[in-house]
Amino acid sequence: MYMQICSGSVYGVEGRMIAVEVDISSGLPQVNVVGLPDPAVRESVERVRAAVKNCGFAFPMERITVNLAPADLRKEGTAFDLAIAAGILAASNQLRSALFQDFLVLGELALNGELRAVPGVLAMVEQAKLRGVSKVLLPRGNAAEAACIEGMELYAASHLRELGDPKSDNQSWEPLRYDAAAERERITVNCFGSGGAFIHGDYGDVLGQHHAKRALLIAAAGNHNVLLAGPPGTGKTMLAKRIPGIMPPLQEEEALQVTKIYSAAGKLPGGIPSLMHERQFRSPHHTISAAGLIGGGSIPRPGEVTLAHRGVLFLDELPEFSRTALEVLRQPLEDREVTIARSRAVFRFPASFLLAASMNPCPCGYYGHDMDEQRCVCSEIQIARYRTKISGPLLDRIDMHIEVPRPLTSEGLTVGMTTVQMREMVLQAVSRKQERRGGQTELSQLAGASLRKAVEMTKDADDLLRKAFDSLGVSLRAHDRILKLARTIADLENDDRVDSQHVAEAIGYRSLDRKLQSL
Repeated sequence: MYMQICSGSVYGVEGRMIAVEVDISSGLPQVNVVGLPDPAVRESVERVRAAVKNCGFAFPMERITVNLAPADLRKEGTAFDLAIAAGILAASNQLRSALFQDFLVLGELALNGELRAVPGVLAMVEQAKLRGVSKVLLPRGNAAEAACIEGMELYAASHLRELGDPKSDNQSWEPLRYDAAAERERITVNCFGSGGAFIHGDYGDVLGQHHAKRALLIAAAGNHNVLLAGPPGTGKTMLAKRIPGIMPPLQEEEALQVTKIYSAAGKLPGGIPSLMHERQFRSPHHTISAAGLIGGGSIPRPGEVTLAHRGVLFLDELPEFSRTALEVLRQPLEDREVTIARSRAVFRFPASFLLAASMNPCPCGYYGHDMDEQRCVCSEIQIARYRTKISGPLLDRIDMHIEVPRPLTSEGLTVGMTTVQMREMVLQAVSRKQERRGGQTELSQLAGASLRKAVEMTKDADDLLRKAFDSLGVSLRAHDRILKLARTIADLENDDRVDSQHVAEAIGYRSLDRKLQSL
């Protein structure tokens, strides 16, 4: 007997449909899984065998061949367990084959027949919808996630026994139908929080540092990369952690993409009632490898830059990261995506994030900020070695270099702007930007002549930018980034044209270019 069931897999962050073909023929009892399976897929034979027997079904004592098509793509993971089990039971006439027609079947099996959730369901269900498959059979733990894709009939099971009774002729899926609307009403708290701005803390908690708050306001409004430099204890980390709270909420398409990324990475908590609309904040430890930062593996998985997509990637103590790890950031900072090539395929991961980084002025942290009880003990060689860990090309891709000094007196420790106030200003600036651009390409994606044509400047602003380019020796990339930064500042000031004061402020945020590269 022959049976074919549609299942799925994830490649990168996108779903792929995989046909699970089962053939049972006479011969010595054995099970062969072909189609480039990895060890986890080959081991599914033993999981399926035990689950079938423990659920009261009979495992065929014949020759069983399981093919995963297309056969030239490598398959990994445990999502094929349920499809293989269903194929074997249908091919051996223990379940009606018509039950699985037009179904996408996903799920991992425990030895006792329980169904366990698998990663990447959102991407696979979305792909199934695009391919015309309208029904999904999956573990109950993945049902809420799959419900984010509208227009699909979901059937959620907790156990293999729920697929049907082999002794009954009345096999039906109706008890497994998943009511997504009723489930959303039952789940009232989003797993990723509610309340928007205060999830990441309030800028009202940060005393002083008004210049840094102003800079981060600009960074959030235009998605500009930022580097915070200053001695220990001045609030660099505290400032950076609050950036997502002032960024605009994700649009539906962006939220779907971010949720798919977390689903593919297996980092999506079960039972979510909706897409992830909050900006994510990722803060990897400085010991992270290059592969951990951008992704990797035989079938590459998302790295930290992809998990920070449409959110914030915070690198605390930037010079402590390995040079190799930092240099791999060049491509995603420029192209807003990561490309990883393997012998059989090329994988592309979205990586449009706001890079926020912090650093001390020297290894001990007090160079240029000496006090009676705290003085710098680093030699010039140590300071130079520490600062040159950040290469010129990487620094060139960071739009804003912000000095966060220690307040000179307690009188400067005022509250200033709160998160609510800053977020409102960001939303207004983003709204103006969208109205001005209409349906045209985002300003952040433009460069060169197209960028200069898109940004309307006064003559004074143009002259000032030309003088800065000639006298400061900035690169062409830095020139374009200053221009984009000035345009964001103008949006915050509700100005239609970029004036000289906007350009002057944007140039002032490139202060570390000369300081670091002169060492």
